[in-house]
Amino acid sequence: MILDKKPLIGLGGVIVAAMSAEFNDQVGSAAMIDVRGALGIGHDPGIWIESLYLSGMVIGMALSPCWSAAVTLKRMVLFAIALNCVATALLPLAPNEACFYALRAVEGFAHGLTIPLLMTTALKYLTPNIRLWGLACYALTATFFPNLSAAVSALWTDVVGWQFVFFEAIPLCTIAALCVWYGMPQDPPHYERLRQYDWPGTLLVIVGLGALTTMLQHGSRLDWFQSKFICTLALISAIALPLLVVNECRQTIPLFRPQLLKRRNFAYGVFTLFCFVIVAMSSSTVPSEYLADVQGFRPMQIWTVMAEVAALQLIFLPLVVHLLDIEWIDARWINGLGLLCLITACIGSSQLDSTWSREQFYLWQAVSGFGQACVVLSLLMMATNALVPQEGPFASSLVNMPRGLSEVIGACLLTLMARFRGQLHATRLLESAGTHRFSTVQANGGLDPQHLPPLLADGAQRGAESLAGFAHAIDVQRAVMVVSDDYLLLAGVATLIFVVLLVLPERTHPPRIALLKK
Repeated sequence: MILDKKPLIGLGGVIVAAMSAEFNDQVGSAAMIDVRGALGIGHDPGIWIESLYLSGMVIGMALSPCWSAAVTLKRMVLFAIALNCVATALLPLAPNEACFYALRAVEGFAHGLTIPLLMTTALKYLTPNIRLWGLACYALTATFFPNLSAAVSALWTDVVGWQFVFFEAIPLCTIAALCVWYGMPQDPPHYERLRQYDWPGTLLVIVGLGALTTMLQHGSRLDWFQSKFICTLALISAIALPLLVVNECRQTIPLFRPQLLKRRNFAYGVFTLFCFVIVAMSSSTVPSEYLADVQGFRPMQIWTVMAEVAALQLIFLPLVVHLLDIEWIDARWINGLGLLCLITACIGSSQLDSTWSREQFYLWQAVSGFGQACVVLSLLMMATNALVPQEGPFASSLVNMPRGLSEVIGACLLTLMARFRGQLHATRLLESAGTHRFSTVQANGGLDPQHLPPLLADGAQRGAESLAGFAHAIDVQRAVMVVSDDYLLLAGVATLIFVVLLVLPERTHPPRIALLKK
């Protein structure tokens, strides 16, 4: 219970720590081409940079809440902040690739430790009448920070210098540590929990989740199950993950409690947040890849598209908080409205063509931003209202671990779409060009523009002078069609969530009503 403003200052420090952690992920990923180029790291070795980070992040999300319950929340937050700051600040100074990889893995682990602690802090120190505002703070990590990171990445890589992709952690972590040290109460530790610590579960988390995330990150590069390395990782994860679930069901003090999934609202929250992180790529990863691949934009020219979503969250999140706090409004209505907005935005964006620039995305980005705020806040309210305080650490790991895993799966899905759908579209475009070659031959040896897509027709005309021009036209048209497919895939995922919404969750009231009844 909040008795003064000091815990709010502590919560603010955890929010800043979460922002720094998200920037390490999103800004680092966006700027990784520049970073690799500056350090002389090739493409294939560079995949390990992201792979190690994401593996460390997922593992950290699984382990963080359990440790915070033993050594106290304040000490765990300060440890995560310190680990994040040291690992991130040392990355530009790494003497070799091996050291860079190790620091990147530690940086990802620190990220994974931090995000669940934000949810734990909000649930622990905020009273029911302002609980929704705490959930809105956690929602920032899924809606605000990932989209804001595009602007930060553009600033560092195009204006200041790539080193500041990492040095930015120093001031952010300093502010976060000071706020947490001053504002967060120091609870008594429970070291006796360490005597019953789930060491088998920890080993299975490291082995199983590490193998799964590595397999998903490197599968496309190594041609999936044609590689013995990928087959080995798949076998390890297929054995370790079921054993992990069995182990957690039998432990006295587990890392997470699968039994919580028997509660319909909590199960819906876990499932929806897992899928939402994938769908949210429609407002960040997909448009940025289109603008970079098709229009040739640099980050400084792209950031406004994602910054729009981030800025609108500062309006939409408070609005949704007020809506959810109205007793007669069902949270499922808000959740469904948000999903419909996401579906609409994805379908609208899927109509893009090669002439689209930033301006054509703005309307659909605004619709997507409103949908994201509605979905995240409403599902968090439904999920957390089903819990009692002592279940917070177990629920936090069970929510955040799949969320971290979904980031890896989402990136893997987009990679598969680019590979297989891209090959299919390229083949069809070339077959279309070949079909008309002998039936409509121009005097200059070109192709009839009336029988091809506008971009291909233009490429065909220039192909009489340069085959490179026609090949470029094929590549651009293929990229446009893949991005359109990406949006339709994400719309399908949002539709799946909507179907589950119709049958799984139950009616819940605002925390100031639902929690006071317990």
